[in-house]
Amino acid sequence: MPHRRVLSLWFPRMGAERLLRQARVTEEQPFAVVQDTGKTQVISSLSVSAEGWGLSHGQPLRDALAMYPDLITRLQNRQLEARFLASLRRWASKFSPWVAEEIPNALVIDLTGCAHLFGGELGVIQQVELDCLNLGLSVHIGMADTKGAAWALARYAGQPLGLSRTGDAIDQEAPATRSRAVKRRNWERGGQPPRLQSSQGGFARIAAPGFTQQALAPLPVAALRLEDHVITSLNRLGLRRVENLMDQPRAAIARRFGKGTIYRMDQALGVAPEPISPAKQSLHLACRLTLPEPIGLIEDMLAALDKLLPRLAASLTAKGRGVRRLRLEAYRTDQTMQSVEVGLARPSADMALIRQLLVIKLEDIKVEFGIDVLRVVAAQTEPIYAHQHKGKIKAGPAVAARLSQNTELDDLIGKLGARIGLEAITRLHPGDSHIPEKASQVLAAAWSMPQMDWPIVLRARPLIYFQPEPIVAAEVPKVPLHFKWRGQSHELQSAQGPERIAPEWWLAERAWRSGTRDYWRVVTKSGDRLWLYFAHGGAISGGWFCHGRFA
Repeated sequence: MPHRRVLSLWFPRMGAERLLRQARVTEEQPFAVVQDTGKTQVISSLSVSAEGWGLSHGQPLRDALAMYPDLITRLQNRQLEARFLASLRRWASKFSPWVAEEIPNALVIDLTGCAHLFGGELGVIQQVELDCLNLGLSVHIGMADTKGAAWALARYAGQPLGLSRTGDAIDQEAPATRSRAVKRRNWERGGQPPRLQSSQGGFARIAAPGFTQQALAPLPVAALRLEDHVITSLNRLGLRRVENLMDQPRAAIARRFGKGTIYRMDQALGVAPEPISPAKQSLHLACRLTLPEPIGLIEDMLAALDKLLPRLAASLTAKGRGVRRLRLEAYRTDQTMQSVEVGLARPSADMALIRQLLVIKLEDIKVEFGIDVLRVVAAQTEPIYAHQHKGKIKAGPAVAARLSQNTELDDLIGKLGARIGLEAITRLHPGDSHIPEKASQVLAAAWSMPQMDWPIVLRARPLIYFQPEPIVAAEVPKVPLHFKWRGQSHELQSAQGPERIAPEWWLAERAWRSGTRDYWRVVTKSGDRLWLYFAHGGAISGGWFCHGRFA
């Protein structure tokens, strides 16, 4: 079996270079992509020339403009960046079928048994660099035996530590109080040095098979994918490199910094497994319309939808699928995009129904400087199966109701969901338990079938449940003629019962520690219809309680 080899591709300037591929901006002009955080705008991606002027990732835009007033900026579009990364994943699949995305700007490839097809690992690296050069992308490459090590080499190999002088680190003490003995690395004491290879461009680091630990040793602890507060705490203690962390007792590190620190180190060293799960090839159903002139009126957008939706319906019908969730994307002239989504309670290829739902959402789109591209995407689809109709006598009332093709309720749920959200519309279903609190469950109406045949015992249960409230009455199993509940005195008019319910003995539920219950449907002379029960006692004393109220 070949030795496992993992290739990590990191595109540090993907956001900016994606736009530079289509923008009329030269490489010498500083360019930046800006992310709107709600309170301020910060730089999310930079071009090479912008970094040369001292601008940095995460820097506020106002500070960047103070340093370089002629900076060209564009707003970040996360959806388009994710789509571009997906296209890069499809490109990388020529090297190996096991390619996974690492949001927001990286790929990881399981290259085991595939490198010889390109002339070895160096051949793969050279092909990757050549393809990225043709695509206009900067790429940092790391290759090692594990996913964590390849990730670390791609981002931190050859990079300075970049530590902040906090004043409380061990090596920041006064020379008179600091030990003058300097700990030498393993290879400085005569051990085996790390075997790292670099490509001609200087952006690739390859750890030879079996040399993962030596390759990780000189890297900063941030290369282990730790949380920021853990990295800060380790730096304050002087544990700045991975080799410093490896020399410490594992129990002490786990106790002080959590088990996640040890687990990340084990993943990078190959002790803990970290599989690479390739993304599933999704069924792509979408249509777009490029407009000769920008539009902004709802009537114009509806006219565009009348051209797009029939094309989408033809694609759905050809594949025998129906839409459950559809997204409308409006691309504006300032290179920004806004999307709205609608959901359906049943899979459907009826574009007339979908058009009605989109009309409700069109008012949420902000036109700004105008829309020049409209795109409809079937974000979620399901197969549509043909129903075989049967007579009501043969199929039964419940089955006949499901097969009757009566879709008015589903259409109503879809229209309400377009206004308030499908998640806000729920329905009750019978639960698989005899305990009153578990006898029914709340399900999303758009993703469940209506239950026609409820059990008879559930029909006699109250609609309003609350936590059992004690009743002032004689502690005997006979229904009290007079009792006091919520500070008011009640007189019994009629009662039906009892219905004995025992607790689920295999579950130690705190609410049922009072033992078996006898439930009664009680009507008082004041008109209240209550659900009372007498607890026979168990781990705690019993008595009379009120558990619900009938409507």
